[in-house]
Amino acid sequence: MKLLRFAMALCLLAVTGLASATNYTLWINGRTGGGAIGNYNSWNYWGVATADAGVNKKSVNWDGRSSIASQSALIRNALDCFCTGNNWCYIAAHSAGDLMIGYNLANYGGSTRARKNAVANASGVCGDAGGTQTGWNIKWVGVAAGSGGGSELADVGAWTTSEALVQDVKVGTARAMYNHNETRGIWFYMHAGAGGGLGSVVLPGQDDGVEAYHSAGGVAGSSGRWLCNPGDWFCNDLTYGSGPNHGGSTKWAYHTVMFRDDGEAYSHSTEGNWSGIVSILRGTMDTYAR
Repeated sequence: MKLLRFAMALCLLAVTGLASATNYTLWINGRTGGGAIGNYNSWNYWGVATADAGVNKKSVNWDGRSSIASQSALIRNALDCFCTGNNWCYIAAHSAGDLMIGYNLANYGGSTRARKNAVANASGVCGDAGGTQTGWNIKWVGVAAGSGGGSELADVGAWTTSEALVQDVKVGTARAMYNHNETRGIWFYMHAGAGGGLGSVVLPGQDDGVEAYHSAGGVAGSSGRWLCNPGDWFCNDLTYGSGPNHGGSTKWAYHTVMFRDDGEAYSHSTEGNWSGIVSILRGTMDTYAR
C-alpha cells in the first residue's frame, strides 16, 4: 500500500509539472516601434490586441530607432521571462525584429540564463523562479520581411541617416553584425513579400518596398543579390525550403522560405492593422504556434 501511495504521489507530481508548463508566442517589432516598452500587452505596432496571433501572445516592444546592440537586452528580458524553466516560446518577428532575435540567439543563446516566473514588472523584467539553464526554450521563429540581410534603402540614405538603426540595417553591416548561421539549431521560417512600393527602385529583384528577397528570404553572403519569383526574366528564383536558390545562392543554416509572394500582393508595412506580409505571418502563428 505504501508503495502504491508513493507511486501515485510521483504521478501527481509529474502531472503538476506538466500543468505548470505554458507556451507563449512572442512578437518582436521592427523599425519605428510604437508599443510601450516593458508592457507585453501593448500592440500599437501590430494592430488590434484581440487578433488571434498564436498561443498566449506577448508583444516584445523596443524603440525601433536605436541600435540593435543597445536595445537587445529588452528582447532578452522577454526571452528570460517566458522561455525558461518549463515554459516554451514561439517567436514572431517583423523587419528589424529579425535582426533582434538573430543577434540574441547568436551572441547569447549559449549563455547561462536565470529561470523566471513569467510575471513581469513595469520594466518587463520577471521574478526568479529558481535555478538556471543554458539559453532559451524556443520551438521555432517565424519572420515576415526579415532584415537579417539588410536593406538597400539604408545604404542610399532613404531614411534619417542619424538614426542608429538605419546604420545597422545597411546591407553590409547587417550581414556582418553576427553569425547568422548560429541559430542554436532553431529554425527560422521566412515569409517574403513582393508588393513593392516607392523604395523598389533601389531594391534588387523582388521586394516588399523595404526588404528585397535576398534579405526576406534569409539568403547568405556578405552582400545582397537579385532574386525573384518564377517566370521573371533575367533574375534567379528565390526557392521554397532551405535548399539553394536558382542560380546557386544559399540560405543561412536553419533558414527556410515558408512563403514567397508569387502574386506580388503583400507589402512591408503592418499599417497598424496586421496588414501586408505580416498578415501571412499572423496566419502561420495562429495555425501552428500552439
